[in-house]
Parts: sequence; C-alpha cells; structure tokens
Amino acid sequence: MPGAKKIMVNEYQSTYSPNTPKIKKQMLSDIGVDSYKNLFSDIPEKYRFPELNLPAPTSELDLKNELSKIANKNSTPGDYSSFLGAGAYRHFIPSVVKQITSRSEFMTSYTPYQPEVSQGTLQAHFEFQSMVCELTDMEVANAGMYDGATSAAEAVLMACRVNKKLKVEIVGTVSPLYTDVITTLTQATGIEISYNNIETILQNNNDEAPACYVIQQPNFLGEISDPGQLKLLSNKNNALLIVISEPMFLSMYQTPSYYNADIVVAEGQPFGVSLAYGGPYAGLFACKKDYIRQLPGRIVGETIDSKNKKGYVLTLQTREQHIKRERATSNICTSVGLIALMSTVYMALQGKKGLKYLSELCYHKSHYAAAKINNLPGFELQTNNFFKEFAISCPIPVKEVNEYLHENKIIGGYDVSDFIKNGMLLAITEMNSKEEIDNLITLLSQVKTL
Repeated sequence: MPGAKKIMVNEYQSTYSPNTPKIKKQMLSDIGVDSYKNLFSDIPEKYRFPELNLPAPTSELDLKNELSKIANKNSTPGDYSSFLGAGAYRHFIPSVVKQITSRSEFMTSYTPYQPEVSQGTLQAHFEFQSMVCELTDMEVANAGMYDGATSAAEAVLMACRVNKKLKVEIVGTVSPLYTDVITTLTQATGIEISYNNIETILQNNNDEAPACYVIQQPNFLGEISDPGQLKLLSNKNNALLIVISEPMFLSMYQTPSYYNADIVVAEGQPFGVSLAYGGPYAGLFACKKDYIRQLPGRIVGETIDSKNKKGYVLTLQTREQHIKRERATSNICTSVGLIALMSTVYMALQGKKGLKYLSELCYHKSHYAAAKINNLPGFELQTNNFFKEFAISCPIPVKEVNEYLHENKIIGGYDVSDFIKNGMLLAITEMNSKEEIDNLITLLSQVKTL
C-alpha cells in the first residue's frame, strides 16, 4: 500500500518461534557447548535417549476399548462396598457440584492476578474463605492449600516464624501420612520435631517450650481427645496450638476455637471432591487474626470500586512469585481454586443443617457397625470415643482379612498394625447402607474360621 511503513524482521526474530536456529547456536556457544545434547552429559548415556518400545498405532475405538479393560481391573467404590478412609472419604457429591465447577469460566481460569477480569473467581475464593471461617469458627482463612497434609506442614512453619523457635511437639497419634509431609517440608529449616502424648506434655514443666503443639482431632485412629485437656495444652508455655481436623467432624462437634486453637487445618476432600486416587485435593487453613501476616498462600478481600460497587481483590499475597520474593512466608504456588470451588458449592448446597445431618448419619452408622463388630469373636474395638472412623483388632493379619473381603466385593479398612496388633481402621459414611454394613459384619464373623 502506498505510504505503508515497511516492517523489517532481523535475523534474531521469528514470528512464531521465540528461538531461531541461529539464536540457539549462539546460546550454546555462549555457554561453551556444541550441542544441546551436551547439556545432558551428567545423565548416564543409557538413560538419555532410550528407545521406546511402543506398540503400533491403533484406532481410537480400539484404544478406548483397551483402556476400558485396564480400568476395569480396578476395584472401585460403588461397584464394591468401601470402608476405607484414613484421610480420604467417600461421600455423596450432588450433581450440581460438577455442573457448576465444569463451567468454562471456572475450568479455564487459573490465578486471579487481574481483578478486573477475575471477579467470578475472586468471589468464589472469598466465599470459600468465609465458609472455612464459619466451619472452623476461626477469624481468618486463606484461599486454599494443596491438601490437608501440606496445610499442616505450612502451619508448623508459620508457628515457628511467629514464635521464633525451631522446636515442635506433635501430640498423640497424628496421621503418619501427615507427619511424613511435615518432616519433608521442615527438614531443611533445622526444625526439631518430637512426639509425646498429652499427659506427658502437661506433666512435664522442665523442657524448653516449643513453638507449637500439633494435634489431630479426631486422631489417626479415630479417637476424639478431651477438649478440657486441649484447653490446658493451648495455654501451656505460650506455644501455638495447631489442630488438624476433619471438615465433616467440625459441622457436628465443638470447633477448635472452643479450646483456644491458634491454627486449624483440614483436608477439604470430604466436601464435594471425589477420591480421585488421592488427589488433587484442597487444604483448609484458618487461624487467629493476630497471625494474618504470617498466613501462607493468599487471601481474597471484599472492597468497593471507584463507582462504589462491590468488588473482590487479592488483599494479602505472601507468596514468593511476584510479591514477597525472598521475604515470602511460603512458596506454595499452584492454585487449587477449582478444587476449593467444589467444596464451596458443596457447603453452600448442604448448608449448616445439611452438613450436621450428614455428620449425624456418619456418626450413627459407624457406631452401629462398631458395636456389632465388637461383639464378634476375635474382634475388639480399639477406639472408645469416635466420630465416623474407628480402629479394631482382628484375630488374623489384616492383609488376610482384606483379601477375603475383596473376594466378596468389599474394600476393607486401612491396615494400622504398626499401632495395634492386627489393627484395621474402618470408615463409615452416609454412603454405606445398612445392608452393606450387615454384609461386612457377616463376612467378618467368618474370618476366624478361614
């Protein structure tokens, strides 16, 4: 066109590829290697570019059939009665949860850095925080963590920052699945972790005070601790009290604020998130307002815009990526906003009465099952005060019990023989019908004769 300005593209630019062959060659020269393959010289040669023994290409129909056959080898809850818990639980998920969270506006959004185009996502995070605060009866909550175990580890790190100490006491039977993550995420910081029961800690006044006490309520074996003891624990040595809880439990029992907990964490999976082979899940994290500046992750706040309309923004972002850098309280990055949204929709659907009703169903069904099993010869209930999960001792190894149950289309309990001889941890939810529970009891009654 007459008068049009001619655009010159130099030799280092490409319309579609950021690095042209000439740029790549220059980059390799600058770092002193001849080929990009030399960048992998530290990896043993046999592992660098292995030959992949892949099958021949096939049609989509044949591939789907093959994958279906492989998938059908799994024993899935629904096809099988399931009594497996230990941190991930099978609860009913209303269809509307998937319907709402599958909307493209939520499915494709990631991190709401730009409030002007992220109001829906930001509001969803804000509602999630509000509901977590109501559920835990704490003052502030963040917009979600990776999962319950990560939340627990971040809570320990936070308590050590608050009290400027590197000593932590884990109280009672905290899930080994959680303590493993706590150990992993604190090992490079020099934090010293010790394990004691409540009675020992309350009686011992000589040791140096820790930064925090970590307790699980109910604990890994389902036992519910005495709130009176927890109150004493929270006041001891000015250490923070971190409570790892379970969200369904919180809708029925006294919340951790009753015994003056400082930080409350939980696994959000029971609220609207499928088992999904262990993840992805969303961790709940709430605390007292005094510690808000040390809260990991981010907080969404409600505000008023220039036209006096309600709006939502990222109020506090203590992450390292783009705000705090080396002064960050945490390096947690990936957003679990979509998973947190599932829990948000679930809580909104159920409401306070609905959650309490579901909790009562779990409570009564589990206590019915426990009483029946305790009467079976060779079996003994090991958990006295529990919510929906309890431990039993079996007359034979748990592996053999579970194999027999599996032959009869039942997924049995979690093996806790490290804690109790021939110990099995059973979880009962609203999804377990009376017929399923009675069938479990009938099969367990036959175990001793195997």
